[in-house]
Amino acid sequence: MVLIILRPFFIFKRKFLQDVMNLKYKRVLLKLSGESLMGQQGFGIDNNVLEFFSEEIQKAYKAGVEIGIVIGGGNIYRGLSATSQGIDRATGDQMGMLATVINALALQNSIEKRGIYTRLMSAINMEAIAEPYIRRRAIRHLEKKRVVIFGAGTGHPYFSTDTAASLRAVEINADVIVKGTRVDGVFDSDPEKNPNAFRFENISYLDVLKKNLRIMDLTAVSLCQENNLPMIVFNMDVKDNLLKLVMGEEIGTLINSGEKITKEV
Repeated sequence: MVLIILRPFFIFKRKFLQDVMNLKYKRVLLKLSGESLMGQQGFGIDNNVLEFFSEEIQKAYKAGVEIGIVIGGGNIYRGLSATSQGIDRATGDQMGMLATVINALALQNSIEKRGIYTRLMSAINMEAIAEPYIRRRAIRHLEKKRVVIFGAGTGHPYFSTDTAASLRAVEINADVIVKGTRVDGVFDSDPEKNPNAFRFENISYLDVLKKNLRIMDLTAVSLCQENNLPMIVFNMDVKDNLLKLVMGEEIGTLINSGEKITKEV
């Protein structure tokens, strides 16, 4: 009787260990833009998009990936637009940080509804709704198989959430930082405006900076370059892309220290 009860457990455990062994990236930092949560609404949070993202994160989590997440706040408020409204840049950026916490809470709720334990850590103290960000505690949460969402950017004005994502990725010793976008990687021009835009399969940090490609904040790219942390830009809107990426499939564009730039076949 005991063997019958335990058999499904051991089958599940064996499958889990096999999945973990097949992973190329075992600890990742996922960067999502706030605008991606808008869907077709133009403002706020589209629940369908939120649920889709949570499902994709769940797939990677079940494969054994340790996941940290940084999400922007542009769907609610952008600090860069503050100056045009007569608000000084520092104050505007602080307002933007609060917007990221709103998105982080929404994502946390959506993920937890799927039975996954999460922790929301904020760079700005707000103990009633989030833990204060402490590097060692964040790493411990990941080791305990909790999804960790980092809110409020770096906690300082003049730094984007891209830079916050790179900083947190370096701090938690992530294997890679992956940026989910609505295009298939890094292009030499906007593929939504130019159908002949050239997609890079692989590009160096230096070339991203030289070409001013702006797929991520240049400070974020420089930080990854200094710490030799690979970055992958991919289309988060395609089903199973995140799972395929962590399993080692060539999804999106890899940004690393290599000088070789390969044209898409």
